[in-house]
Amino acid sequence: MTKLTDMQLVLLSTACQREDGSLLPPPDSLGAQAARIRKAVEALIKKGLAAEQEGMAVPQAWRTDGDLVIGVIVTDAGRSIIEPPVAEETPAGETDETPVVPAPAAGRTGTKQALVIDLLKRKGGATLTDIIGTTGWLPHTSRAALTGLRKKGHAISSEKVEGVTRYYIATAA
Repeated sequence: MTKLTDMQLVLLSTACQREDGSLLPPPDSLGAQAARIRKAVEALIKKGLAAEQEGMAVPQAWRTDGDLVIGVIVTDAGRSIIEPPVAEETPAGETDETPVVPAPAAGRTGTKQALVIDLLKRKGGATLTDIIGTTGWLPHTSRAALTGLRKKGHAISSEKVEGVTRYYIATAA
């Protein structure tokens, strides 16, 4: 996200409210701070949130080149910061689509985490002892890895069989 100063936000907001999109003349609320306003406009141009445009009126002048008056207008990128696109609203309780749950990201192959995933996908799953033996991790690290996999979107379930907890990843049938 682009960080903007209060002055830059006021200039962009004012420009979005004008038909011609001009940043200048600055609003009265900024007072007589010509040097600060000039720096703010230069920064907006540099960030691509404003652009120079030829043929502007004298009160909108940013600079002149002979008889040519060059002003500064807000760009589409600048407008999107002030007026973010609004998503179409659907009435409450009505949805066109079922929510999509993203699939877990494919990890790198050959890593210890990939080994743990393979252990969890096998028939019968894996115990904490299996994970510790395969990876060489300590018990707390192995449990943290399971938590990390859950956070990445893997559906890890567990069940206790004969006093030993077994962990599984549900596989698509």
